[in-house]
Amino acid sequence: MASFSDALELSGHELVHILRTPRDQCPSAGCAVLDCRPFLDFSLTHINESRNVNWNSMLRRRSKSSVVALEWLIADKALLGRLRSGQCSPVVVVDESSGSLSDLRPESVAHMLLCSLQNETSTQICFLQGGFEGFSEAYPELCHRSTNNHLSTVEPEPALTGRRTPAYDQDGPVELLPFLFLGSAVHSSRRETLAAAGITAVLNVSSTCPNFYEGELEYLQLTVEDNLGTDIKACFSTAITFIDSVKQSGGRVLVHCQAGISRSATICLAYLMHTQRVCLDEAFDFVKQRRHVISPNLAFMGQLLQFETDVLCQG
Repeated sequence: MASFSDALELSGHELVHILRTPRDQCPSAGCAVLDCRPFLDFSLTHINESRNVNWNSMLRRRSKSSVVALEWLIADKALLGRLRSGQCSPVVVVDESSGSLSDLRPESVAHMLLCSLQNETSTQICFLQGGFEGFSEAYPELCHRSTNNHLSTVEPEPALTGRRTPAYDQDGPVELLPFLFLGSAVHSSRRETLAAAGITAVLNVSSTCPNFYEGELEYLQLTVEDNLGTDIKACFSTAITFIDSVKQSGGRVLVHCQAGISRSATICLAYLMHTQRVCLDEAFDFVKQRRHVISPNLAFMGQLLQFETDVLCQG
């Protein structure tokens, strides 16, 4: 087992003190909490303002040594730069429930992350005793918990039409990330629903759905057909760049197609895989939990599998 001679073990109480220290009293840009639990677990609940660290078997096979490059573990390039330049201090590594550094297995994500931080940074490195499990039990008020709720601002269904609202148009768009929403064309047409979600931009993944509020919201339309001959993978880079630009401007983006089932779901899956560095299965389960009707067509799923290899083999 590697020796973490420079790493400190923190109790939950000590981490609370660090988290509650005003930013202007910190010697640097403040504390960075890196959570090594699986993406799905992290998405459900995590320490406020913590960041998820991912690892996967593809990169594991490519690794030629026991030390993994930090850039393979930290998908966010801005955060990676701050860590390498020493702007974040301390850096606190969190796993599920390990009581001490000596409990970590060499193949664990936490162990690999600690090794990488020790090799590539000069900041103070810490490890949280008892992991997220112990901290969340003692300090639930400092932890975020996903509600997985749909927005409840749907307009009443007309009583005289005799038709029921399709499942994909019910409720409202679902929040995947604080700045990323997935929904249908009907959701994109409801100004009150968009306002309630704080939507400032719309990514329209269709050739026929109108952009209802041009002049009020920022739009990008990708002309994509939902059929087996469509190369939707060619749109991934443009879509990811657009979503990132909305995020960086402090906005929120709704991604939609006609039903929010296949085309727009595929784009959101690609975005999650690329930015969160997770495999397709994890991303799919994450989105499916929030919008149960998603079902990319078979060709799109095949292209997502190709994209998974591209993303997860980046080093």
